[in-house]
Amino acid sequence: MLKTLCLLAGLLLTAAAHSGELVVIVSARSAVTALRTEQVAELFLAETARFPDGSEATAVDLMLGDPLREEFYRKVANRTPALMKAYWTKRIFTGRGQPPRELANSLAVRRLVAENPGMIGYIDRSALDAGVRAVLVVH
Repeated sequence: MLKTLCLLAGLLLTAAAHSGELVVIVSARSAVTALRTEQVAELFLAETARFPDGSEATAVDLMLGDPLREEFYRKVANRTPALMKAYWTKRIFTGRGQPPRELANSLAVRRLVAENPGMIGYIDRSALDAGVRAVLVVH
């Protein structure tokens, strides 16, 4: 019985840790108000370096191994961490791009994006504030 309760408590804690909504953000000073999943994927995969309005865009990532990063790439680019590693290895080797800069957590991403209208990132919805605008909610 105790073993079952411990297992159940562990499952609930794991679910609670991943219950937040993932949002893609830009600075509140950016002209961008909404993006489609495909547009976000193109920016984070360095297939384009511009927002739809033509302005420059620079993607910022969470650290490798962060569960939110893994969820983001799985849902936005349909790729696992192993596939992303292979993707960037090939892009770097062929001189066709560099992966986004990595930041430690959602708060660091939010701060940097808020200060730079040309940046785009993703964070847990609970980290939103008036300095950034959610342009895509990732389901």
